Amino acid sequence: MASPKRRLQGLVAATITPMTEHGEINFSVIGQYVDYLVEEQGVKNIFVNGTTGEGLSLSISERCRVAEEWVTRGRNKLDQIVIHVGALSLKESQELAQHAAKIGADGIAVIAPFFLKPWNKDILVNFLKEVAAAAPALPFYYYHIPALTGVKIRAEELLDGIQEKIPTFQGLKFSDTDLLDFGQCVDQNRQRQFAFLFGVDEQLLSALVMGATGAVGSTYNYLGKKTNQMLEAFERKDFSSALNYQFCIQRFINFVVKLGFGVSQTKAIMTLVSGIPMGPPRLPLQKVSREFTDHVEAKLKSLDFLSFTDLKDGNLEACS
Repeated sequence: MASPKRRLQGLVAATITPMTEHGEINFSVIGQYVDYLVEEQGVKNIFVNGTTGEGLSLSISERCRVAEEWVTRGRNKLDQIVIHVGALSLKESQELAQHAAKIGADGIAVIAPFFLKPWNKDILVNFLKEVAAAAPALPFYYYHIPALTGVKIRAEELLDGIQEKIPTFQGLKFSDTDLLDFGQCVDQNRQRQFAFLFGVDEQLLSALVMGATGAVGSTYNYLGKKTNQMLEAFERKDFSSALNYQFCIQRFINFVVKLGFGVSQTKAIMTLVSGIPMGPPRLPLQKVSREFTDHVEAKLKSLDFLSFTDLKDGNLEACS
């Protein structure tokens, strides 16, 4: 059975894939990106090539190179690096899993295939089992995101008996708002040391109350410090402070959702806040407008979220 250094817990940043204006991957800034996460946001775990990282918009060779760069740059700086290896093709997913093991990743994660979909639990588990078997020394996580995959198999159902079929199974990234399903995942697996990683950033406090052991999300790239303060308040049972932190985070996310919030917007916000150029998204996603970044900058300042001493007009130009 796979045995990670320790259970994956706390904040896990769903990393962005930096790109040039011509749509090529900008590997040169990933080292700076690692240092920013660790030193400025206090985030030392990452989830690479997922939704935020545009993993399914990258070629297999690009996904391998991105994974290699994060593992290389994150060595001795990051605690755990999980590589998303989900794909529509079983063979490609297995190839990516083998590559993740070869380069020294700390775990792999897989979404459900979403074109020719598995229609029941057993079919999905069989697919996941074949991918996990390609990297038998790595912890395996299921990435549950039904709104994007269209696969509505409940996570609670999937987890029932899964470790007997997939011995390397260590937990799941639960990116859904169904807290009943999430709560039952926790309640019915209390005897197991699974990682229950919640993936809806604006509802994290609710998930913590229900037993989440950590969280994977895009906002932890630039709101990691604020979210860590919420986690610390929750740990010391200062629930009033934890709620205030969650409401503060929600104010920003709610504001951005009304403007339109997705991968493109996340890249722009990260560029704005960190000063590291994330570049535009890859088609079919569209670059955000300068108006969007102006609104976001004003909102972040009004919430007194972050230090804006390093914000320069050049940052705005780079993401608008």
